[in-house]
Amino acid sequence: MSAVALVVAFLYGGPQALFLALVLGILEVSLSFDNAVVNARILERMNPFWQKMFLTVGIVIAVFGMRVLFPLLIVGVTARLNPVDAVQLALAKGPIDEPGTYAYILHHAHPQIAAFGGIFLLMIFLDFMFEDREIKWLHWLETPLAKVGRMNGASLVVGLFALGIIGQLAGPELQGGVLMAGIFGMVTYFLVQGLGELFDTDGDGELDEEDITALKQHAAPGTQAKGPNKAVAVAGKAAFMLFLYLEVIDASFSFDGVIGAFAITSDPIIIALGLGLIGAMFVRSLTVYLVRQGTLDEFEYLDHGAHWAIGALAVILLITIGIEVSEVITGLIGVFFIGAAFLASIQRNKRKALEPEPAHTA
Repeated sequence: MSAVALVVAFLYGGPQALFLALVLGILEVSLSFDNAVVNARILERMNPFWQKMFLTVGIVIAVFGMRVLFPLLIVGVTARLNPVDAVQLALAKGPIDEPGTYAYILHHAHPQIAAFGGIFLLMIFLDFMFEDREIKWLHWLETPLAKVGRMNGASLVVGLFALGIIGQLAGPELQGGVLMAGIFGMVTYFLVQGLGELFDTDGDGELDEEDITALKQHAAPGTQAKGPNKAVAVAGKAAFMLFLYLEVIDASFSFDGVIGAFAITSDPIIIALGLGLIGAMFVRSLTVYLVRQGTLDEFEYLDHGAHWAIGALAVILLITIGIEVSEVITGLIGVFFIGAAFLASIQRNKRKALEPEPAHTA
């Protein structure tokens, strides 16, 4: 699919379009390693049919929903344009610094988009870190965070505090819109989290007896899941709920890439090819690979690295409301945390291999 997208880009705009599509694909991949890990932890609960749905229907949502329709919707609402006019404005292209162009309008909607996505991702990070987990990667940080998490509503308190700060960062002209977008991001998080908790899809990797019973009622006969929830591979109603939950989370990771792409090119066709058919497809393939190879269980710190990357991305998105941050920094932070967690997992596996096996008592 990536090769096809590059060929289409070349036929569409020659060597320059090919180069831009390739750059955008690399940008998307570098920003989405944490996305792949988080998605894999959810996807491993689904049976092969729903994994295929993630690669087929899910890629349509990712490419046309987030990379094409979402920017059109933002521009249409912001500029009060009907869908036809919004499409015509997009195809007219135009530089990002020229008032009235598609890229300019979308760029100026960045504070509200960043507030929504930043708060949503921050809540994911906080809920993961505030839970007292048996396995910890950065003990000196994760242990005190787990203690803070014993306080009821800790993530909500921190999220509201962060929302207050970004409201001040936005300035008086944007403050109202930024605060509303941040609140909507927080409400959306709690809605999808509530949906996920119907079948314990909050990412903690643990199922109690009630969860297992509920999952079995909606699972296809004879299915078996990989990963920590080996009791059953989810199908039917449960899998559909997980699929919706997964798509909402996946979409939240796309905000930075979609906005950042317009700093590279204002051509929506090249953006769809680069971010969508190259980047998003690669990330989805990586997600399925992680699931089928059991990589998350073999390298136990990857979950932690992914969520630290999510936390860093959330902070960067919120900072960009008032300060411009290079997409290179955004992409490299995610790669750094995932890479560091991977290397730490290898070291942990080596230490475990050297530990003597416990003696068996008769």
